[in-house]
Amino acid sequence: MDLLEKISSLAKRRGFIYPGSEIYGGLAGFYDYGPLGTELKFNIKQSWWRDVVQLRDDVVGVSSAIIMNPKVWEASGHVGGFSDLLVECKKCHERFKADDFEGVCSSCGGRELTEPRKFNTMFKTFVGPAEDSASTAYLRPETAGGIFVNFKNIIDTMRVKIPFGVAQIGKAFRNEINPKDFVFRTREFEQMEVEYFVKPGDDEKAFKDWVKNRLNWYEGIGLKNVKPREQSPEERAHYSKATVDIEYKFPFGMQEIEGVANRGDFDLKAHEKGSGKDLKYFDEEAKEKYLPYVIEPSAGVERIMLALLCEAYTEEKERVVLKLHPTLAPYKVAVFPLLANKPKLVGLARKICEDLKKDFVVAWDERGNIGKRYYSQDEIGTPFCVTVDFDSLEQGDVTVRDRDSTKQERIKIADLKTYFQEKIS
Repeated sequence: MDLLEKISSLAKRRGFIYPGSEIYGGLAGFYDYGPLGTELKFNIKQSWWRDVVQLRDDVVGVSSAIIMNPKVWEASGHVGGFSDLLVECKKCHERFKADDFEGVCSSCGGRELTEPRKFNTMFKTFVGPAEDSASTAYLRPETAGGIFVNFKNIIDTMRVKIPFGVAQIGKAFRNEINPKDFVFRTREFEQMEVEYFVKPGDDEKAFKDWVKNRLNWYEGIGLKNVKPREQSPEERAHYSKATVDIEYKFPFGMQEIEGVANRGDFDLKAHEKGSGKDLKYFDEEAKEKYLPYVIEPSAGVERIMLALLCEAYTEEKERVVLKLHPTLAPYKVAVFPLLANKPKLVGLARKICEDLKKDFVVAWDERGNIGKRYYSQDEIGTPFCVTVDFDSLEQGDVTVRDRDSTKQERIKIADLKTYFQEKIS
């Protein structure tokens, strides 16, 4: 069993990730996130939001609609050009993205393919009671469009000055020809994006600053196998002045988890033309109007989550450990009574658990022996376990066990909050 299989097995067994609508046979490219996966995704998004929005004075947030006026996607070029090249195996009729085909059909071993044809990857739907061309709409293929169409609203309501950014976290949808590699390539996913607006001429420095900022964030959350790769002019989108892919070394190779692009004024110019509205910014200091350039860091939540699971998954002699960064772990602390049939131990442990819940996400477990409980928490990444024993009743302290080292120490109950705040921050 390779690493990706081990991770997908653990993710299902321990409540991180389930196949979507599994009792009906599932649906390729769609996943549901269980209790622990939901917590992990929330922690990733919260860490990102704090880093790019709350700790800065120059970035604000927005949450735009998933379904927007289809003219948005016509203006951006998605309706006309958001396509992949599709090929089909002549033997078994399996379909592939042309770029991903490696010479042999993975389903039947066939080598003969149809000629490539364009396939638009946007999901189409209808708004209102009629299903006709006049009511056609799309599930958004990216979150950036909702930022650009609100550029003028934010300028008018938030008293922001260039340079400034707008951040958004939200669902996006792409009808991938061949979803693969677990949650790396799916048809429904979450993006974390910033559109950072700068004065033309200041874009190159801002671009470098954002690349550095994003790499620092990945280092801070414990991802080590991350490398920036600058796209060649042949790889870049036609409107991009520069693009850096931040790649992670997955079991299936180096793959992008985030892209940082200098998009110039392409987007605002396209939406100004499409909407007929003036989207130029008036610079009070320079006394001039211009269309800002845009720096766009765009990250995939599920791809980051998968990278974190790959990085954290550790097999030791007697246990499997998820060595997640403490701030990202679904549970920060687990609390156990030594014995579940001793009311005094259970009562004190419950009180400690409830007190810690005021400041941390805490798990409770009273089943089985202590060793099994430790290993169970190791496997889901809980950094610390607190055991309440008979000495706790007399001396007012507990055993705290560290996930990574398995070392144990006695800590006063009254000091637990401070202890964990120092360890987890």
